[in-house]
Amino acid sequence: MRSSLRFTAVPAAAGTRTKQGAGLWAAAGLLFASGMASLIFQILWIKQLSLIVGVEVHAIAVAVSAFFLGLAAGSAWLGRVADRSSQPLRLYAGIELGVAVLALAVTWALAHGAPAFARAEQSWPWLAWLVVMALVAIPPMLMGGTLPVLLRACGAGQVGRAGGVLYAANTAGAILGALLPAFVLIPAYGVFNTACAAAGLNLAAAAGAWALQRQTPTALSAEPAETAALPRDAWAAIGLYGAAGAIAMGYEVLWSQMVVPFMSTRAFAFSVVLAVYLAGLALGAALYARWEHRVRDPWRVFALLIAGAGVAALLELALLGPWLIKAQSMAEAAVWGWTDSGLAGMSARFAVVASVVVLAPTLLLGAAFPAVLRIAAPPARRGQGAGLVLAGNTLGGIAGTLFVAFVLLPRVGTVRGLVVLAAAACAIGIAAAWRSTPMARAVTAALLGSVLILGWALPADHLARQLPGAKEGRLVFYDESRGGTVAVVERGEGGQRFRRLYIQGVSNSGDAMPSLRYMRLQALLPLVVHAGEPRSALVIGYGTGITAGALSRFPGLDRRVVAELVPAVVQAGPLFKGSYDASVDPGLDRRLRDGRRELLVSHDLYDLITLEPPPPSAAGVVNLYSRDFYQLAAGRLNPQGVVAQWLPLPTQNLDDTRALVASFIAVFPHATLWTTELHEMLLVGSMQSMPLDASRIAARMAQPQLGQALADVGVATPAALLATWITDREGLARFAGDVAPVTDDLPAIEYAPWVRPREILHTLPALLTLRGDPPLNSPPQSLMAAIERERGILDLLYRTGLAAYAGNREEWGRNAAALNQLAQSNPYLRWFMAGTESR
Repeated sequence: MRSSLRFTAVPAAAGTRTKQGAGLWAAAGLLFASGMASLIFQILWIKQLSLIVGVEVHAIAVAVSAFFLGLAAGSAWLGRVADRSSQPLRLYAGIELGVAVLALAVTWALAHGAPAFARAEQSWPWLAWLVVMALVAIPPMLMGGTLPVLLRACGAGQVGRAGGVLYAANTAGAILGALLPAFVLIPAYGVFNTACAAAGLNLAAAAGAWALQRQTPTALSAEPAETAALPRDAWAAIGLYGAAGAIAMGYEVLWSQMVVPFMSTRAFAFSVVLAVYLAGLALGAALYARWEHRVRDPWRVFALLIAGAGVAALLELALLGPWLIKAQSMAEAAVWGWTDSGLAGMSARFAVVASVVVLAPTLLLGAAFPAVLRIAAPPARRGQGAGLVLAGNTLGGIAGTLFVAFVLLPRVGTVRGLVVLAAAACAIGIAAAWRSTPMARAVTAALLGSVLILGWALPADHLARQLPGAKEGRLVFYDESRGGTVAVVERGEGGQRFRRLYIQGVSNSGDAMPSLRYMRLQALLPLVVHAGEPRSALVIGYGTGITAGALSRFPGLDRRVVAELVPAVVQAGPLFKGSYDASVDPGLDRRLRDGRRELLVSHDLYDLITLEPPPPSAAGVVNLYSRDFYQLAAGRLNPQGVVAQWLPLPTQNLDDTRALVASFIAVFPHATLWTTELHEMLLVGSMQSMPLDASRIAARMAQPQLGQALADVGVATPAALLATWITDREGLARFAGDVAPVTDDLPAIEYAPWVRPREILHTLPALLTLRGDPPLNSPPQSLMAAIERERGILDLLYRTGLAAYAGNREEWGRNAAALNQLAQSNPYLRWFMAGTESR
């Protein structure tokens, strides 16, 4: 048996025990601040990593795993160091100081590291990834040691109670750390300044620990002693808790799929779910700490908690149904009424579904941590024991995340995957109960039986049935995979039948006429008005395949490329009409890669880069709307090349639309705006001038395939195309005003306030007031007259659409007769006047 130094607490009288109790709560305050800072840094780094390694799920998983590996290594290492320290509070202060300095350095490096990583990956991929992983792992090595070190500092009293209090405080701080970045810090101060605020919390914790050490300099003393190795029971508990960590993180992966039918893709939604998850852990640990003195058999408690969490998780899946949407609506209405805030109301909506899905299991899992500490952390070795418990749980969590995300979920889906995890949790419970009483073994075995019965009864498509679109139409495609949940729903009847694409439960696009029109123009309009002879084009975002497929109608394109992140989106492509078989087109290079990453790692140059991403307010999508992105895209253009950006109107407030325009014109000295549909516009920008040549436009539209593709969406003539012109860069600058552009460091639109009802009533008129005549060089009067007629048709349609949004039935009725007459020769108008739901 090897010998080492052991440090024990000075024998304490009653008064000293009172001071130790006060010290426990002081330590809890330190960990509260530390937990808040750690979660903020984690959120920031995941966001920054998406700009370096891309948002492809494998890359993010590897990078984030490095963060948790650092936590695990730090927990094990610093837990051992803590047991050898006679001044653990001073050690803790040094750790927090190190976290502040290193975490700020990492945030700065990640903000500037994308080009260097892309270059290095081309020549030394393993070295490039090693550097990124080391960067992300080093500060967490210190973060992982905070709880074991403070547990050592709190004396050798009730380890389970002390561990529960500290764990609850640390997790409670993490709750604020989950909410503050999205709701306050990033939209107000940007990414790096948010990191500075988090570092300030670390420095405050360091100062607090230093002050506590000075107040109680003799609270701990070092006594050389023989130290026995951890007992076998401790190692067994650590192993089982590591397996439980794998299952718990597997739950998290599947829960992200379970909440899809009831959630939004806004960053606020994910923050609220994470906060509720952490609240369950904190509450569970706090409740155990409150009742720890009554626990006589920690093995039995641990077994029942882990098995019970599995049963609770499966029960909550089985209970999902339409009642939950009604409960969400009631909560939203109540909170909105109390606060007069749409964001508060929607946050309440998210909190309801998060509470239903994750709260009960996480409460039980949170209580399991201090229960394990009772077994695995003897008072004399509490630092080392706590460190190994946390390390084992974290390593298990890494393995569980990777296994569930990349193996279990793609193979069996969410429902069957959760059955597997719940059964595995019961098996861990049985293994733990084997060290307890026969009654505990019987109860855990019964829980396993209930999981198997319930799992057999649950239909595999239980979640698919909950999708909002599936209730209103026919589900024709559904796929759950690591990239997200993708569904296609068919709606309408006869000639008005169309299909909608849902990604993560949110309707993205479809093949109804309005969508067909704007997506086809997304590709063809910038090619038709192009000042050069375009030979190559890149589409970022496959979607329904309509934009990518439209490229095949333009003669002379030698290279057509589309970048799409989610494989299932491409798999669903053949289900949509109007794509010209883009999913199987041999001339279309389909690259399964994040669009920004495609530009970063490839040095291909293009005559056109056109974007069809999700709306800019969706979480993570702002990376394709920022000034930094446009700078990257501009560097991938041939001379006279253009970038075309989709500009949706109803998905953000007017000031956020101004910020999107400001970002675009901050990069492109030549920019134009076109209206492609009632709800959408198109920004076209270039580093060179973009003169409009009427004869060239007419010649291109005279090409049979190209002309027919445009005529099919109501753009049958050059005049109809030019009538969609709105303004040039000067007009866009007036519209943007002094609104700050969207940047990688200040992605304000991702965290913007909730969109006001019928915001299009403000945004569309504000943009239409910019409209002037297209700057044609000596156009014939007949062409200008034709443009004016076509513009009058669009104006009539737009006024009618706005009247419908405003509830003005009188104006709608006045315009309907004229629109019906015009619709006879215009497929776009004909679709509208058929009365079918748009978009």
